[in-house]
Amino acid sequence: MNITFFSNYFLWLSLMTLPEMVFSQSADFTIQDVKFESQGVTLAGSILKPKKTIAAVVIVHGSDPVKREMAFAKRLAKEGIAVLTYDKRGVGESGGVYVGPSVGTNNIDTTNLDLLSHDASAAVKTFRTYLKDKKIPIGLVGFSQAGWIIPIAASKKPQVEFMVLFSCPTITTLEQLRFQFYTNGNNDFWENHTETEAREHIKNDADRYQFTATDPKTSLNTLSIPGLWLLGEKDIQIPVKLCIEQLNKLKAQGKPYEYNLFSKLGHNTAFDNDTAPFDISIQWIKQETLNIKKYKVSK
Repeated sequence: MNITFFSNYFLWLSLMTLPEMVFSQSADFTIQDVKFESQGVTLAGSILKPKKTIAAVVIVHGSDPVKREMAFAKRLAKEGIAVLTYDKRGVGESGGVYVGPSVGTNNIDTTNLDLLSHDASAAVKTFRTYLKDKKIPIGLVGFSQAGWIIPIAASKKPQVEFMVLFSCPTITTLEQLRFQFYTNGNNDFWENHTETEAREHIKNDADRYQFTATDPKTSLNTLSIPGLWLLGEKDIQIPVKLCIEQLNKLKAQGKPYEYNLFSKLGHNTAFDNDTAPFDISIQWIKQETLNIKKYKVSK
């Protein structure tokens, strides 16, 4: 009886000494809560480590005030991919101020996108210190607004070795806004409008906001890491075919960028009941990380 009591007591003491970390475990992976600094604030997140790690990714948010993406992270971890996911700046346990439409501010001006890219870069730097195998490739996986953030973050952080972008734009922030205002949330938009009409509107419509546009191609032109875009043809947030046209121009210049277009899906390619985009992304990550590891060995 006493032996059991003292064993449990010392176990409790050892857990109490862990520095701001909480551990939990499933049959497939462990979860460790972490905190890290970025641009003067503390961000809070979780690291999911599979029993056998083949790759690692940091999840980058879309535009909403989102906490850490635990459900999506667990899907990745079950496939052998380690994940760091964190509460967005100003959301959940993370410090700072959330900037976005829900609080009447512009969340896609250059200042905020650059700030969020610093957060993603800080997450990558932190994540690397927690990975025992320093040769495990780290990538960025993100949704929607992350299409502007990820290329900036990757250009700042040479540790980023691949990127996966679900429903992410390759056009400028102002062009995206022109299209979004044009579709006005109408899910039947593409039943009543042509691609030509949409492009004419994007080209000629007056901007409702005045700020310097962010063009992801500026960063994408400087990168040499592989990238995969998962796009839904019925998207009413971004003009997918125009984005693909931009990707094809980058591919023609030798950039290692790929995309998959899903004819029945809209903007929610990462979380739709149709798991094809997620399944394809997993296979792509596994193949690309294998290629990266082979390249490192050959050097």
